[in-house]
Amino acid sequence: TTDGTSTRWRPSSARSAAARTAGAVITTGREVVRIETDGRSAEVTYRGPDGEGTVWARHVLVNASPQDLARLTGDTPPAPAEGAQLKVNMLLTRLPALRDTAVDPREAFSGTFHIAEGYGQLAAAHAQAAAGVLPSAPPSEIYCHSLTDPTILGPDLVERGCQTLTLFGLHTPARLFAHDNDGVREELLKSTLAQLNAHLAEPVEDCLATDADGRPCIEAKTPLDLERDLRLPGGNIFHRELAWPYAQPDTGRWGVETRHANVLLCGAGAVRGGGVSGVPGHNAAMAVLEDGGAGQRR
Repeated sequence: TTDGTSTRWRPSSARSAAARTAGAVITTGREVVRIETDGRSAEVTYRGPDGEGTVWARHVLVNASPQDLARLTGDTPPAPAEGAQLKVNMLLTRLPALRDTAVDPREAFSGTFHIAEGYGQLAAAHAQAAAGVLPSAPPSEIYCHSLTDPTILGPDLVERGCQTLTLFGLHTPARLFAHDNDGVREELLKSTLAQLNAHLAEPVEDCLATDADGRPCIEAKTPLDLERDLRLPGGNIFHRELAWPYAQPDTGRWGVETRHANVLLCGAGAVRGGGVSGVPGHNAAMAVLEDGGAGQRR
C-alpha cells in the first residue's frame, strides 16, 4: 500500500498506479448491465449505489464468461460447460508432519503436492465419475501459497507460523451434486482429506486453525457452489470446455475477438490462454493497440 501502513507492493498495485498515471479512472462497486455497440463505438451501462450510469468507449474488454458477455450484448449465450472440480481452502496453525520423516514439510508443500494422481488412479476416478458416482479415491493437488508469499496472511498469523493450503480436487462433475449438494460435498471432503492424510503423520484436521467461534478454518466449494457464489456458468473455472486453441474455426488473430469488432473477451473463456495465465488480457490489450489505441472516454 502507499498509505504508510505497509511496505508491501503488489503487482496489482503497480498496474493500477501505472494506469492512473496514464490517465485511467478505476471505479469499483459497479455492475455492468448492458453493452451496446455498432462495432466502432460502444456504450456501457452500469448500476451502482447511485443508480445507473453510462460510459462511452471505443473498445470494451470484458473479463467475464462468454455467457455473461452474451447476456450483456443481447446475443444468444453458448451452452455452459460443466465444472468438475472441488476447491478446498484451509488455514493451518502449522504444516502437518509427513509419514516420510526425512522430508521437511516446508519442502514438500513448497511446490505442487499431488495426491492419488497416478495414471491408473486418475483413470479409475474418471470412470467412476462418468458412471455417476463419486471417485472412491478422489485425486487432488495442493498448493501452499503462503510459503511463497507470506504477505497473503496478516502479520499476526505469520508470527504464529500459520500457513494456507489450497486443495484442487479432480473428476467431480457438477451432476454428482445435483440431488444433495451439501451432503455430497461433506462426503467428498471427508474422502479427499483421507487421501491426503494417508501421506501424513498426523491428520490435517489437527492442524487447522479455528475462527472466533471455534470453528475449523476450512471451506469446500463444489461446482454448484461456484456457480451460485461467483456466477461461474456450470461452475466451470475455465469458463468453457478446454480445446486446442489453434484448431478452432473462426479464431481471430489474438483469440479474444467476439462477433462485435470492438468488444474483446479477456477472461478465461477466450480461445487462447485462460486459467490464471493472464494471456487473454495481454492479447486483448495487444488487439486494442494494434487497432490504434483505446480512444477517448466520454
